[in-house]
Amino acid sequence: FGEVVFEGRADQQVKLRGFRIELGEIEAALVAHPSVSQAAVVVREDRPGDKRLVAYVVSEADADTLHGHCADRLAEYLVPSAFVALAELPLTANGKLDRAALPAPQAGGATGRAPRTPAEEVLCGLFADILGVPAVSVDDDFFRLGGHSLLATRLVGRVRSALATELTLRDFFQYPTVARLAEHIAGGAGTAPRPQLTVVPRSDEHLPLSAAQRRLWFLDQMEGPSSTYNIPLAVTLTGAVDPELLRQAIGDVLARHEVLRTSYPVHDGEPRQHIAHPDEVTVPLAVADVTEDELADRIAGEAAHLFDLAAELPLHAALLRTGADRSVLVLVVHHIASDGWSNTPLMRDLGTAYTARAEGTAPGWEPLPVQYADYALWQRDLLAEHEGTQLDHWRTALAGLPAESTLPADRPRPAVASYRGSTHTVHCPGETHRALTALARESGATLFMVAQAATVALLSRSGAGTDIPVGSLVAGRTDGALEDLVGFFVNTLVLRTDASGDPTFRDLLDRVRETDLGAWAHQDLPFDRLVEALNPERSAARHPLFQVMLTLAEAAEATPALPGVRARTGQPGMDTAKFDLTVNFYEHRDRTGGPNGLDIVLEYATDLYDPATIETAADRLTRVLDAVIADPDVRVADIELLTRDQRRALLTDYNDTAATLPTGTLHELFAAQAARTPDAPALVCGESELSYRALDRASDAFARRLAGLGVVPGTAVGLFLDRSPEYVVAALGVLKAGGVYVPLDARQPRERLAFILADTGATLLVTDRDAPADGLTPLSPPDVPALLAEAEAQTEAFQLPVHADQLAYVMYTSGSSGTPKGVANTHRNVVEL
Repeated sequence: FGEVVFEGRADQQVKLRGFRIELGEIEAALVAHPSVSQAAVVVREDRPGDKRLVAYVVSEADADTLHGHCADRLAEYLVPSAFVALAELPLTANGKLDRAALPAPQAGGATGRAPRTPAEEVLCGLFADILGVPAVSVDDDFFRLGGHSLLATRLVGRVRSALATELTLRDFFQYPTVARLAEHIAGGAGTAPRPQLTVVPRSDEHLPLSAAQRRLWFLDQMEGPSSTYNIPLAVTLTGAVDPELLRQAIGDVLARHEVLRTSYPVHDGEPRQHIAHPDEVTVPLAVADVTEDELADRIAGEAAHLFDLAAELPLHAALLRTGADRSVLVLVVHHIASDGWSNTPLMRDLGTAYTARAEGTAPGWEPLPVQYADYALWQRDLLAEHEGTQLDHWRTALAGLPAESTLPADRPRPAVASYRGSTHTVHCPGETHRALTALARESGATLFMVAQAATVALLSRSGAGTDIPVGSLVAGRTDGALEDLVGFFVNTLVLRTDASGDPTFRDLLDRVRETDLGAWAHQDLPFDRLVEALNPERSAARHPLFQVMLTLAEAAEATPALPGVRARTGQPGMDTAKFDLTVNFYEHRDRTGGPNGLDIVLEYATDLYDPATIETAADRLTRVLDAVIADPDVRVADIELLTRDQRRALLTDYNDTAATLPTGTLHELFAAQAARTPDAPALVCGESELSYRALDRASDAFARRLAGLGVVPGTAVGLFLDRSPEYVVAALGVLKAGGVYVPLDARQPRERLAFILADTGATLLVTDRDAPADGLTPLSPPDVPALLAEAEAQTEAFQLPVHADQLAYVMYTSGSSGTPKGVANTHRNVVEL
């Protein structure tokens, strides 16, 4: 095999490249069992990119017995992941194994054992329900059947409720089969059960906000109404839609989910939940006829609706009709009442209610087990009991966290973030998606963890450092009663990754896995409580604790099922960015539910980044993904991020110093400029201004004076003047006379200045103050008006042959390590520089 992932035990997968496995070795081990008369081992790929070893046996032994038998005799990666019992092996006409006739292993069939205890039976049912498969055996691996961290989160909540035990996501990664998980629970390894989430008696006047709601309420108070935290959905409807039935259906949904008819007034200085009675609610549905040209702007306008949280329902809806059978339903829910998960029950309930109303009845759904206000009260009690333990974990995990770790920006960060943003999207094909999924399974990780490791690698290689925190969202529905409830349950976690030490990508992925499992096990602590406790340096310019957010979700949006209407849901662009950068991975699925492509959407702050920078970052992220697919053991520092053109520009073009250099002396180049722009300003000092013509003539006249005082080529002339136009006239005059000017700084000790004059042999000093040494001929600073008058009397410009290799000036080092040393510079050196 060129490159195959062989999956053995549920917790052990090994990837081999360029290595041939003799399947006969495995078959020989199988037939060594007394009950096995025949055996054939094949590599199956029933789902694209998901290869595994399957053993077909003629035997009465069960799968567990054969698995243990092989495990005792073979390396872990050679133990088949599935066993299928057959009456006989199918053969072709010439007596060889008929591979096409071998049946695919089926979950809950001959590949594994049936449940043996009530707990295993319950777990098998929960596994199957969450995974959407007909049945699950006690030996089936949750993650190999398509499970991922989001589904595992749901499963945690379901198991907690069903078996009254406390589990974490780490438990599911360690015990991914029903048999092993049931054994873990039976051993009493779980912690004490949480407080039960149930409907509780409550007073509407004293209903607290949940921790997440309180943070959004505070931001709304501080910043004022804003569309930054709107969740807009645009549902394109093809077919006749009855606005009145739609209004009734939305009313039914409002009646079903209390949070959608809740406002947040202040009572005694504290925000409270005020739940309106369904009969008191006016359904917020606007209906308008628009043209196709107006549609996009109208959708954007509705999506940017500003909510008054103290008095208004957190849901806004508009039906925009462009024809008799085409319209767009824009649903906008404020984040204080919803999250991404909520879109599914929201759309499902809307479709159910519309269908019922079209049939002339009210929807006959089962009552929800709890409402959002029950959750808020339950969360308060939960945090009172467990907050200390959770906070201890985060204090340790985030100790010494860098104040800022982000993609290097194109411009300085503004003092206050504007939250203006834009997006850029790239697509990864199905083969890339399948390969990344296989890499995750092979590494005992999830696709999210692979995406996180790749993002960390990109940030680290781009200059963000080696201590990389990124933000991540968790569903927060840690109890099964919350699955079908609309509300704001999502929490933000800080996932910190150590990218130091030049790790391989596989090593980096291992670090990510450990970090994430620890974070998910302590996900109940609200983010705002974490920020308050850690008290990092606060700034209105950036998000606290992290500046880059990472998400992974299904690409398909929830869509309402309306009778006689075809619906398609999308998210209107909001042109906002809550963070410096958000890297969103959206998964596409084929008809079998297998991986079929990834959209990577980069949402970025336009305060910081140009579109070209984000396009480059997206391209480099896909390069990281391609590189780690090809070789998961590649070192992060060796991943090639540059294109061939970028590498050539960096190593060759930018370093090409070949250039056509000017020739001549400094004053000759100045004279040429004066001839080109004689009337342009050459010197400006306060209100006075000197043109190039005037500066050229004044310096000519000063050069004649110097020549008259004995200055010849190579003569050193000290310039002991402040920064001024007279200084420039004097320096240019010395150059024209062929001399070497020696700048002297009046802030330096007089002993140092005397040493410099003596070391250069200067006997002439242009100055307006006392000379720092004896034996010097003082010359007053240039009197520009007088020099210009002298120049008027001259018929020819001052010209003296000066070679380009003659000295132009001498400057002295600081002398901090001893005696100051003169650095001599020729005309050629300065001209070529």
